[in-house]
Amino acid sequence: MELNFSSVETIPGLNASAAFQVDSGKVFKEDVDMVPTIIDKSLSYMPWGGDNMMPYNILKLIEDDETLSTCQQFNAEVCYGSGLKYDTEACTAMVKQQVEDFLLDNALPSYFLGVCQDFKHFAFCVSVIILNTEGTRIVRLLRKEACYCRLSPADKDGAIRSILYANWRQSVARPEDIEVIDLLDINTPWRDLAIRLGRIPGDDGKRRVRTKSRKFAVLTRVPTPDSTYYPIPYYGSLFRGKWYNIKQLIGMAKEAKLKNNAPIKYQIEISNKYWDSIFKAEGITDRHQQQKRIVREKQQILDFLTGVENAGKVWFSTFYVAPTGEVQHEVVINKIDSDTKEGGDWSTDIQEAVNMVCFTMRVHSNLVGSVPGKTQTNNSGSDKRELYTIAQALQKPYHDLLFTIHQMIIRFNGWQGCKVDVPFIQLTLLSEHQDAKSVTINPQSNNNSND
Repeated sequence: MELNFSSVETIPGLNASAAFQVDSGKVFKEDVDMVPTIIDKSLSYMPWGGDNMMPYNILKLIEDDETLSTCQQFNAEVCYGSGLKYDTEACTAMVKQQVEDFLLDNALPSYFLGVCQDFKHFAFCVSVIILNTEGTRIVRLLRKEACYCRLSPADKDGAIRSILYANWRQSVARPEDIEVIDLLDINTPWRDLAIRLGRIPGDDGKRRVRTKSRKFAVLTRVPTPDSTYYPIPYYGSLFRGKWYNIKQLIGMAKEAKLKNNAPIKYQIEISNKYWDSIFKAEGITDRHQQQKRIVREKQQILDFLTGVENAGKVWFSTFYVAPTGEVQHEVVINKIDSDTKEGGDWSTDIQEAVNMVCFTMRVHSNLVGSVPGKTQTNNSGSDKRELYTIAQALQKPYHDLLFTIHQMIIRFNGWQGCKVDVPFIQLTLLSEHQDAKSVTINPQSNNNSND
C-alpha cells in the first residue's frame, strides 16, 4: 500500500481548498553525518541518504511530474544515440567471430540503455563482468540497477571493496538477502583486475593469482565536486529550489477548480520526517493504520485553518501549531492570494514552471514537446536539428566514462583491432532524401568524413 501524502482537501465551511504537499527539498538527507549500517559482524554498507531511501524518493518525485520524467527519458535516449557498437572492421576473422559470439550472449542494447538511465538519474552506474571458469576470458556483461546497489564502507586506505545488491525498498536484515560482489578499484579497474588474476605483477613486484572469484563489479561514476559515496545528481537543485513544488501546486489548483470550483487558498508542505516521527511516537507500523493517521492529521490541520478564518483575524503563519500547542517546524503553511487567479487558467505560470524544469534538465522544451499554454511558440526545423545535435554532442564525456568497461573487455579478451563506439543520429535536410544518418567521432568507423 502506498501512503498518500499529497492531496487537495476542501476546507470545511469555506469555499476554498488546501493543497498538502511533501517538501521536495527534504528528499536529500545527506545533510546529516552518515554512518555505516551493520548487517552482521562481517557485512555493512553505507546508506544512501539518512534513511537509505533517497533513490526511491527521487524516483517518486520524478514519476510524479510528467515534464521531469519526459526530460529524463529524453536525456537517456540521447545518451544512447545509435546504440553501443563494437567495430570489428580492422579485426581478423577469428576475432570477429569471438566478438559476434559475445554480442549474441549479452543483450547489449538493454544493458546500455539501462546504464544510460542510471547515469542520468543518479550520476553513476554499476556493471558486472563474469569470467569463464579458467579466468581467461570475460563472457558476460550485466547491469545492476543503481537504486538497488549500496557501497561498503571505505577501508583504512580509502578503498571501497564491494557492492551490496538487494531490494532495499524492503527491510533487509539477513545476509542471505544480499548479493555481495567484489568491486574493482574505482580509479584503475583494469589494473586491479589484471593483478587479481595474475596477468601483471602487483605492487610487490610478484605475479600471482590473488582471487578465485570470477565475478566483479565496476563502478562508473560522474565526477562531482563533493565526492560523496553517492553523487547528488546535478538536477537536485530542482527539488531544493521552489519550482518543482510550484509546478505541482499549479496542477493541484487547476484540478480543484475543475472539480468543485474551490480555489486553493493554502499550500501546506509537510516533510516525510514529520510523518515518520508521528508513526514512531504512536507506534503505528501497519500501512492501513498509517494512512488513517495521515488523514486524521490532515483533518486537524484543516480544522485549525477553519478556526483561524472564522475568527476574522488577519493571519499569516509559516509554521503549523499542533492541537497540543507545539510548533511543528517541519510543516509549513503558505497562504495563497487566489483573487488574482479567480477564473484564470494559470497558463503563464505553468509555462514558466515547465521552462524552469526543462532548463534544469538541459532539455529544450521544443525537443520533448513540452510547450504548454494556449499560444504556443515553435522553432523551425533547422533550429530543432541544431538543438538535437548539440544535445548529442554534450554526451561525449558520459560516453568516455561508459566506454571504460568495454575497453577492459576488449583488452582482457585480446580482441586486437576492435573498438567501441556510440554513433550519433544526425537529422538530415530534405534535400538529402533521407531522414537521418549515423555519425561517429571514430574515423576508422566512418568513411563519409563526418567527424
